[in-house]
Amino acid sequence: MEEKKPQEVAEGATKPSNFIRTIIDEDLKKGKNDGRVVTRFPPEPNGYLHIGHAKSICLNFGLARDYKGKCHLRFDDTNPCKEDVEYEDSIQGDVKWLGFDWGENFFHASDYFLQLYEYAVDLIKQGKAYVCSLSADEMRAYRGTLKEPGKNSPYRDRSVEENLDLFERMKNGEFEEGSHVLRAKIDMASPNLNMRDPVIYRIRKEAHHRTGNQWVIYPMYDYTHCISDALERITHSICTLEFEDHRPLYDWVLDQLDVPCHPRQIEFARLNINYTVLSKRRLIELVEGGHVSGWDDPRMPTIVGFRRRGYTPASIRNFCDRVGVAKKDSCVDMGLLEFCVREDLDRSAPRAMGVLQPLKLVIDNYPEGQVEEFEVPCHPQDPAMGTRKIPFSREVYIEQDDFMEDPPKKFFRLGPGREVRLRYGYIVKCVDYVKDETTGEIKEVHCTYDPDTLGAAPQDGRKVKGIIHWVSAAHAVAGEVRLYDRLFVKEDPTGDKSVDYKTFLNPDSLQVLENCQLEPSLAGAAPESRFQFERLGYFCADIKDFKPERPVFNRTVTLRDTWAKIDKKDR
Repeated sequence: MEEKKPQEVAEGATKPSNFIRTIIDEDLKKGKNDGRVVTRFPPEPNGYLHIGHAKSICLNFGLARDYKGKCHLRFDDTNPCKEDVEYEDSIQGDVKWLGFDWGENFFHASDYFLQLYEYAVDLIKQGKAYVCSLSADEMRAYRGTLKEPGKNSPYRDRSVEENLDLFERMKNGEFEEGSHVLRAKIDMASPNLNMRDPVIYRIRKEAHHRTGNQWVIYPMYDYTHCISDALERITHSICTLEFEDHRPLYDWVLDQLDVPCHPRQIEFARLNINYTVLSKRRLIELVEGGHVSGWDDPRMPTIVGFRRRGYTPASIRNFCDRVGVAKKDSCVDMGLLEFCVREDLDRSAPRAMGVLQPLKLVIDNYPEGQVEEFEVPCHPQDPAMGTRKIPFSREVYIEQDDFMEDPPKKFFRLGPGREVRLRYGYIVKCVDYVKDETTGEIKEVHCTYDPDTLGAAPQDGRKVKGIIHWVSAAHAVAGEVRLYDRLFVKEDPTGDKSVDYKTFLNPDSLQVLENCQLEPSLAGAAPESRFQFERLGYFCADIKDFKPERPVFNRTVTLRDTWAKIDKKDR
């Protein structure tokens, strides 16, 4: 089914309330920003986006949509040592996959390198910035602590002329990395460490992926971010809580300079989810350490990982809406995200049958060589999805755990002398079974069928409770199914700092089943298409490895939450 784009909020409709919307509403009532609402999503192009970024994307683009404003996509590409076009392409793809578009509002911090340099010169001329020649270790020692004020750099009182000369020579490449930096001159005794003469420029003799070797000095994030916002006339600069202590610096820089506008920075709680990690450093460790197959491993909390696993854009947007926007950090249950995925796929995923652990079932009284086709719905509640035909023959595959040699009383599947209905087909009764003499495993089950029970109850009124899925052995397509589960077994894998979080990696987070038997229609599935394998869960055709002759499906999520139940209020 085609993915639906997020709809605009209709005129007069009630928007979901949160403290950020309250601030914007108040600004609009006061006539601030000429009635404009302009937000931005400013990722660093040095890695892949994860579910936490998805919350920020949904928030910023959602606000722009609901207030009929604009949301800019701007790459903060100020560190040439870690950035790559690969990451930029991935980020753009993720934003569009989630259903959002920046239109013409696509920018890079590097677009403003010349203006940022000129603003830095202006600060020097005002006596509000100076070139400091302390080493990194000396600078840390001079900075002080949370309890003790810092000390002024011995280079803090250089003359404007000397600072201008040194900064120009820094730009011209005359000095080695680490020999000089440009610092804002604010207050080394400030209780806010970010205001203790922060570095705003450093030397980096690295080629930039957009500007090449044009620059050998690069601005720091805190300095760049606020000026970029101002140049783009952003009205509300929305950040996560870790930037709250940086807001005074954001405002200080803009207050010193002649910029087009002064955006308002607003902080909200970042998204944390249990049974995973969202730290970029730790995600890199998982990839580089070979604990996962890559950034798009379906166990990763990255957007490309969720996409490959089969999560839908609508389910992620719905999850972000349900989590809401708060001022205080908290941890969200992974079960809520999985519930949102189930909720969307239950509505949108067509049904199919696949047998993951095959056991052959032979219908002894069914004519040899005969094949029937059953026309069945693709979705039980959505006739618009149409129907499909599934072949039926004398030999079918069923799941191994749908047969027990000595079943308990409340086992409603197949056992000696027991009857079940084959989904969409006949009622069959087990009359015999064959065991492997060496292992004792059940190799084959023999049944008889009642030819009068196709789509009908038994004429003698007997009750048959069990219904099991199956595929025709002669027509089944052999495929691979990858059963993914949560990456960690501990709810908070990083909570105990004395223990390596990788100790809590789930050894059963991936199980590969190589001899699955799938109904023939699945061979024609498009990569990334999603299905409910009846009775088993939701599965997605792998976007990278799927081939018609060898289908590969990833389990997106089970039919029910097998880890924990979600509180009714979340549902």
